Amino acid sequence: MSDAAARDLSDGRGAPVAPSRDDAWRAEFPIFERTIHGRPLVYLDSAATTQKPRAVLEAIDRYYAHGCANVHRGLHTLSAEATEAFEAVRERVRSFVGAESASEIVFTSGTTAAINLVARSFGERFVRAGDEIVVTEMEHHSNLVPWQLLCDRTGARLRALPIDDAGELRVEALDAVLGQQTRLLAITHTSNALGTRPALGRIVAAARAHGVAVLVDAAQAMAHEQVDVRALDCDFLAFSGHKVFGPTGIGVLYGKRDRLAEMPPFLGGGEMIERVRIEGSTFKEPPHRFEAGTPDIAGVLGLGAAIEWLERADVVAIGRHDAAIADYATERLAALPAIRLVGTAASKGPIVSFTVAGVHPHDVAQWLDGAGVAVRAGHHCAQPAMERLGLPATVRASFACYNTRRDVDVLVEALQQTIEVLG
Repeated sequence: MSDAAARDLSDGRGAPVAPSRDDAWRAEFPIFERTIHGRPLVYLDSAATTQKPRAVLEAIDRYYAHGCANVHRGLHTLSAEATEAFEAVRERVRSFVGAESASEIVFTSGTTAAINLVARSFGERFVRAGDEIVVTEMEHHSNLVPWQLLCDRTGARLRALPIDDAGELRVEALDAVLGQQTRLLAITHTSNALGTRPALGRIVAAARAHGVAVLVDAAQAMAHEQVDVRALDCDFLAFSGHKVFGPTGIGVLYGKRDRLAEMPPFLGGGEMIERVRIEGSTFKEPPHRFEAGTPDIAGVLGLGAAIEWLERADVVAIGRHDAAIADYATERLAALPAIRLVGTAASKGPIVSFTVAGVHPHDVAQWLDGAGVAVRAGHHCAQPAMERLGLPATVRASFACYNTRRDVDVLVEALQQTIEVLG
């Protein structure tokens, strides 16, 4: 523990106190040993990407330093060990999301790739001219643009469930939007721009009543709560490793076994085939049908280490901690007269978006960076939501297990200075 951290853990009279659980979590992330502009790092951009614990960094290094080999294709010891470790992560992910079978877990390069896989494979098999895809006004572009492209290719129509002024999804509009021509509902678990958590139980049940398949974008959920795909009863669920304390460039698509079995391959190449002739090919069963070429082996092992770390740290306890920090931030920010909170739904993830009167969000973010505070400013890849709320951009503070109330206090103090100087 650094001298600064030790001072933070004193009782004000120089006597050390026992570290809290969030301080213990934080100590496992090496990045917090550095400073930004001479100030301790306050990282409030976990909705964009989470920081990585040592266990993840060590797992990636261990593979490249001591076990580097391709998977599924070699008879030698290194390949066999890499394959065993790779497939063990598939089983760990299965358990983590509550899937019935490891064959329902497809490794992708991230949430975006997973959604595009479904749009291409499921979409082109089952969506025709005149059909409809339903999204919401608060989707990340990654859960919007692939469906627009599908509609362009097929002649289908895209429809959107609206949100209200608080960023709450208008669930009462479901019956008007879902119909006989609806083939799929693609919806976020937690909005990356507003923090809103839609009432997925009610929404999925409504889709089921209309015979509509459901894809859930869970990128913002997996680091903060236990997500069970069978309890959700979704057909597909996507998330990214880098938002759950793992490396970039790796992600997961969960798909119900029957859904994946009826979908054609998205990419062609090595490993996804059974037999190749000049005249044509036959393909493996899922999930390997959807994993053409050499996968991101180190990324998969890093993802496995991240999930193992998260489970050891206790995702439920982390979720309670993250919610408490977000509630504290909301309370403190709401007390500043120049601050307008954006996205005030009843159920939210640990994301707080806001604007500062008279100051552009980009200027706010740059000023905060000078104080060592990393936030996100912009439309957050959710331009339809920003347009609905009449805003070009917001400042977004997003929280994870390594954040503390001290981080919020530093944010508020820096914002007060921002308002005084720029407001």
